[in-house]
Amino acid sequence: MTNRHEDLTRLLHALQLHHTVAEVDALTVRAAKEGLTHAAFLYAFAQQEASYREQRRVERLLRESRLPREKTLVQLDLGWFGPVLAQQIERLHNGAFVRQAVNVIAIGKPGTGKSHLAAAIGHQLIRQGHSVYWTSTAALVQQLLAAKRDLRLPRELARLDRFACVILDDIGYVQHSRDEMEVLFTLLAERYERRSVILTTNLVFSEWDRIFQDPMTTMAAIDRVVHHSVILDMMGLESYRARAASAQKANPTTPPPAAS
Repeated sequence: MTNRHEDLTRLLHALQLHHTVAEVDALTVRAAKEGLTHAAFLYAFAQQEASYREQRRVERLLRESRLPREKTLVQLDLGWFGPVLAQQIERLHNGAFVRQAVNVIAIGKPGTGKSHLAAAIGHQLIRQGHSVYWTSTAALVQQLLAAKRDLRLPRELARLDRFACVILDDIGYVQHSRDEMEVLFTLLAERYERRSVILTTNLVFSEWDRIFQDPMTTMAAIDRVVHHSVILDMMGLESYRARAASAQKANPTTPPPAAS
């Protein structure tokens, strides 16, 4: 009996069913207690391994994404955005826009929840099996500039291309030099109609010349970003943080809602 148990352990390891090795004894006891058929035992066995692998996959995708862990839909008050925006957001939950290489652009004043919303969508995508990469636009631009300087920009763009969705936070927050503008435009052009991008910005499209500076490049960038896109217009919202501060003053015992 001991040899058979050892052989089973060895076989499970060989099949890379490492998690189930530790649980096989408990499963065997459960099968005996519940009188499970061979098929039912095998189903429970496979289900446990599948559940473990799913947890590992989600954790790996989360780690690679660099998403803020706390900025999920659970901490976001969808009622704050109003019925039209809330409906748009709910339609994004199933991830169809990623499969169709559609972009999402959240435009709003500082503090209106853009970053939190983008991150929350990213978390939903990961739970559906999509790979996501979160970064501030400023950080990514510097990353691309360094790659260009070291003659490895194509390699860096190829690495980013592995992600089904890249989330660029605060694309309009800083003004870019011509070199910075060029690598940012290159990234957007590379992903056009192939991969999704989620952008957050405090600039309406008529002000994007502050990002790309050159009028022709600005028009080309907007064309590539907007052509296949969902636009979340949050310009009419007041500051999420300001409302949270007001609510906290009115009722100090109430925890403040999450902000972007």
